[in-house]
Amino acid sequence: MNAEFAFLLTADAMLVLHVLVILFVIFGLVFTITGQLLSWSWVRNPWFRLVHLITISFVAVQSWLGLVCPLTTWEMVLRKQVGGETYVGSFISHWLEQIFFYSAPDWVFILSYTGFGSLVLISWFWVRPDPFRRN
Repeated sequence: MNAEFAFLLTADAMLVLHVLVILFVIFGLVFTITGQLLSWSWVRNPWFRLVHLITISFVAVQSWLGLVCPLTTWEMVLRKQVGGETYVGSFISHWLEQIFFYSAPDWVFILSYTGFGSLVLISWFWVRPDPFRRN
């Protein structure tokens, strides 16, 4: 495997990881609400809920500060290592970029992330996580 291929493969892996984080944030809330309605006990797992809350809080705070997500930054650095432009040349990166990354004014993202984060915070109190237990 040559270095260029390794960088592109790692950049694609970073993009897939980014998409998985996005899906975790979105479906974490969907499953929490659904789990409350259907009495799924696993949605009260304190570690799941804490990681979910921290993840969306990180996203919202970085948007308030005008920062780019570190996963995006790392992916772009890897793509630039091989002299490529961002999101060019790879099937995975092209389609995931088309689905998950789009242009809008910053305030749209700030409002969206803050609103979604607020819903996650509200769900923390509506669907109380179980207490953390010592083993």
